[in-house]
Amino acid sequence: MQRDIATILLQIGAVSLRTDPPFTWASGRFSPIYCDNRLIMSHPRHRAEVATGFKNLLAEQNWRPEVVAGTATAGIPHAAWLAQLLDLPMVYVRGAAKGHGKQNRVEGRLEKGQRVVLIEDLISTGGSSVGAAQPLIDAEAELLGIAAIFTYGLDVADRRFAEAKIPWVSLTTFEKLLTVALSEEKISASEKAILADWQKDPAQWSLARGGAG
Repeated sequence: MQRDIATILLQIGAVSLRTDPPFTWASGRFSPIYCDNRLIMSHPRHRAEVATGFKNLLAEQNWRPEVVAGTATAGIPHAAWLAQLLDLPMVYVRGAAKGHGKQNRVEGRLEKGQRVVLIEDLISTGGSSVGAAQPLIDAEAELLGIAAIFTYGLDVADRRFAEAKIPWVSLTTFEKLLTVALSEEKISASEKAILADWQKDPAQWSLARGGAG
């Protein structure tokens, strides 16, 4: 499954790899990888494969949710397709409380004690994912874990999830993506080494090339 999902992401350009010149993120940081999993929405067959991948991944983890939650905004469609596949209710978590009405962070019906899984499109540093999980925990739901389409595999994310005591899984990984990209000749062996070097310390990698840290 990891290889299949990595192939999809490369095929549709949801994940792009480029070492020279690197991409510039909104933060000003330079990076040899750019991820936009929103592109999956435009490919009906592939978005169905992602939903099925999530279903299988949850089964592997023995996570049996009663509700599927999505992160705003990129996690929402994938949570909806998964909820439809599992015939389960769905909610989504706002990035910030609504400024009027009930000022909800969680939209939809989530009852105290219900088992819920949170769907993310991407895990980078883990900060936004842990932040999105907190309203579910505050609502006294039973958070089984977070499931993402792709992860950069950064150490900082591992630390944040461990500190928050939140289990997490991903359909595919940075390492698997590099393996597939190399086998399909989308990158060279030297470029794979550069990408692996970036993963070890993205901030230093960017600073060394004139980008933000």
